[in-house]
Amino acid sequence: MAAGFFISKTVGIVAIVLGLGAVATIIALSVVYAQEKNKGTSDVGTTSTPGPNITTTHTPTLTPTPTPTPTPNNAWNRWRLPTTLKPDIYEVSLQPFLKADANNTYIFKGNSSVVFICMEATNLILIHSNKLNYTMHGSFHATLQAEGGGSAPAISRTWLETPTQYLVVQLETPLQQGQRYRLSCNFTGELADDLAGFYRSEYMDKSGNKQVVATTQMQATDARKAFPCFDEPAMKANFTVTLVHPSNYVAISNMPAKNTTQQMIDGEAWNVTEFETTPKMSTYLLAFIVSQFTYVPDDSEGTLIRIWGRPEAISEGQGSYALNVTGSILRFFEGHYNTAYPLPKSDQVALPDFNAGAMENWGLVTYRENSLLFDAAYSSIGNKERVVTVIAHELAHQWFGNLVTLRWWNDLWLNEGFASYVEYLGANSSEPSWNIKDLMVLNELHAVMATDALASSHPLSFREEEINTPAQISEVFDSIAYSKGASVLRMLSEFLSEDIFKQGLQSYLHTFAYNNTVYADLWVHLQEAVNKSNLQLPDNISNIMDRWTLQMGFPVVTVDTRTGTINQTHFLLDPASSVDRPSAFNYTWIIPITWMIDKNHENSSYWLTKVTDTNNQFKLNSSSWLLLNLNVTGYFRVNYNQENWDQLLSQLESDHQVFPVINRAQIIDDAFNLARAKYVNVTLALNTTRFLSQETAYMPWQAALSNLQYFQLMFDRSEVFGPMSKYMKKQVTPLFDYYKNITNGWKDIPSGLMDQYNEINAISTACSYGITECQNLTASYLVQWQQNASNNPVPPNLRSAIYCSMVATGGEDAWNFLWDRFQKASVVSEADKLRTALSCSPHPWILSRYLEYTLDPTKIRKQDATSTINSIASNVVGQSLAWDFIRANWRMLFTQYGGGSFSFSRLISSVTQRFSSEFELQQLEQFKKDNEDIGFGSGTRALEQALERTRANINWVKENKATVLAWFSAQSS
Repeated sequence: MAAGFFISKTVGIVAIVLGLGAVATIIALSVVYAQEKNKGTSDVGTTSTPGPNITTTHTPTLTPTPTPTPTPNNAWNRWRLPTTLKPDIYEVSLQPFLKADANNTYIFKGNSSVVFICMEATNLILIHSNKLNYTMHGSFHATLQAEGGGSAPAISRTWLETPTQYLVVQLETPLQQGQRYRLSCNFTGELADDLAGFYRSEYMDKSGNKQVVATTQMQATDARKAFPCFDEPAMKANFTVTLVHPSNYVAISNMPAKNTTQQMIDGEAWNVTEFETTPKMSTYLLAFIVSQFTYVPDDSEGTLIRIWGRPEAISEGQGSYALNVTGSILRFFEGHYNTAYPLPKSDQVALPDFNAGAMENWGLVTYRENSLLFDAAYSSIGNKERVVTVIAHELAHQWFGNLVTLRWWNDLWLNEGFASYVEYLGANSSEPSWNIKDLMVLNELHAVMATDALASSHPLSFREEEINTPAQISEVFDSIAYSKGASVLRMLSEFLSEDIFKQGLQSYLHTFAYNNTVYADLWVHLQEAVNKSNLQLPDNISNIMDRWTLQMGFPVVTVDTRTGTINQTHFLLDPASSVDRPSAFNYTWIIPITWMIDKNHENSSYWLTKVTDTNNQFKLNSSSWLLLNLNVTGYFRVNYNQENWDQLLSQLESDHQVFPVINRAQIIDDAFNLARAKYVNVTLALNTTRFLSQETAYMPWQAALSNLQYFQLMFDRSEVFGPMSKYMKKQVTPLFDYYKNITNGWKDIPSGLMDQYNEINAISTACSYGITECQNLTASYLVQWQQNASNNPVPPNLRSAIYCSMVATGGEDAWNFLWDRFQKASVVSEADKLRTALSCSPHPWILSRYLEYTLDPTKIRKQDATSTINSIASNVVGQSLAWDFIRANWRMLFTQYGGGSFSFSRLISSVTQRFSSEFELQQLEQFKKDNEDIGFGSGTRALEQALERTRANINWVKENKATVLAWFSAQSS
């Protein structure tokens, strides 16, 4: 699943519109297009995201949500299924009613049967069921027959065990080991708009009529809301699905339709579409959709590919880009895995209402519209990158995850981390000119290190018994699983070589096709590939990798170029925090290190296998410099002795291009984080930004803006912010001028992906920090647009940044104009940009009204509510309003939007990100106390992290405010 936070990809930009003296102007870069580079990540959790506007999902903590403790002696009081029964094949028939009934409720009717094998004699059948109402057969919820002759035990009692979501069937006598039985049920369920299980999505067609879609989202534990099933990933089975639907609607599922017949039901004509039987697969990957969507097809390469969406969107060509890249990405993965695509077709469907970024259902992948549809007239390069990377992420799962599936959710990191890594390889195969693989360092590695450096982080792998309840399972979908998983697998692939990594991967997929695994199975197959090569490693793969997966956090490697000594220690952002989670490895790692000395790349690598070591190659004379971790292939930070830092800073200012571009970003990111953790002085970190007045590359600028965003959050309510703004203005003016010149006054589009991203940085930073020429540009665009609302003069790439500046400086008229444009936007990526920009207002009354709109689904879609609140909270004026709003409405938000929804962790993280005073800490502690009875769902960990972060912020501000004020004042004078 692509995290709404696609899982996360944050790109923090610092910004604050400094107006000509008005409050109007302390706003925006945080708000500014958290989207462009947040890559459309949205509300779930992503996710990167990724909400579009996600700031990386910060979600780990010491222990998962506590499991409610029902009486454990009965099997139906336990969260995990017994292993006594094993499903073989399901026959599921569902009839969604796409018009509301007399109670204004939408429902579906269903009947299903499952043939299962008795693995061990038992007189108890437990099968998952949630929110389904059963038609009773006599006194019972189900009927039982023996397959292949023979008789089945009589049922003595059935009931629904609601807390653990089971249908319980007790039998008079035991089932016989080895015998096959069929359990059959008839039921109805609500086709609710809760984005889970079998649910409904709605949209307005071009005639203004409401259209209803019946669609699904089963991952992680919601197949049981559609039909009774053994709803665990290891309970693989075949599925034969039949959908009964109105004849003017089309039905699709994982497999191609086998036949469609017409049937009269209660005097109405319905179509009955039966689908081919699926291969063996997990329940969470099942999908079916009944809609009036249309599609664009391509079967030129043997596999039928169809891109589906609202008819207007498809007829406008919004599916064309996805169609162009899907085939090439499928072919890339067939080669990468050395395994043919396992199914006869690949449908990709854009849904108006969808909680995650996308979902990898086998053969029927579902997406948020902004992650699949692309309209060149409205969509930016960031939207395009979002589409190609999300498609690549989901298609990667068609083999890794779907064909071979992890046994239980405690190993989710391998499934999502792997897809989050190879999505960059898949996207690169489709857009080779973008150098998109480099972006992994910013989007995944640097982003997740902020979370993984907390004492409340958690290891990639949980013990199986730690993850039981649906709420605990949803908490596992966090940035650690996605982004740290990706970063650690990238490191592994780099030190093995891509060829050895692929050999092990292919062997793993061939061995376990249609089955389940644990993460250690992959290590076994990679080790076999290593053994066949002549690669020398300091230890076996399992021993190296266990230190990265079974303990949380990562090391900082410190080297002293005067002596050549090198050591490692567990890196914590708050060095005073205490780590309560024990580690069998005592927080030491086996670390692969690459380096360069004075412009000379060293191809050899060195392994740090103990806490302290000496490497004489790292001992330098005073005029030389050493740089470790080339292209940041290793998941660790680097610190040096002061003399080497001075040499690196001197090299940056005299000729920064000597360093690879990723390492220019690394020097900035490491220095800022080392300063936060008190390894170096904060002025050293700030000094790494001085060369930016000569830098035009995206990655170093983005690293600097992301890190300076922390300074903005800590100081945009204090006197530090004036001098900081002056300095930012001085540094960004040459970049603004550079882009104005190469784009012929903003008329042309720069050539590469990174250049286009940095043009957006130049404009958003310049406008936000009050550069007059930028604000005049924005104002002139607004005037032109208001004169002819149907002709938008703003280039699509620049819209997020320009729209925010329009709202920040244009008053109520600008807000109302953009709100009207938002309501009329027919392209979702355009609507997302407008929705985010509307939170850039400096007027508290406008922001308060906008917060109220998030509770009204006719104004802001439910799926966008939390990311809209997050955007308002990132505005310095809106932050306290959003916090008050969350506190006042927590109970309602939690019940309406479901505590299991992944977006709650990001919500808590966003509204508390500026907290840096004792008073705010007290408020946060009170909030926790006041709502313990309701709970925090998937935000439970995020709340603990917010408390930890707030304490760290309080100390950081106390210790650094005077120094930072003095530095900015000196630089900007």
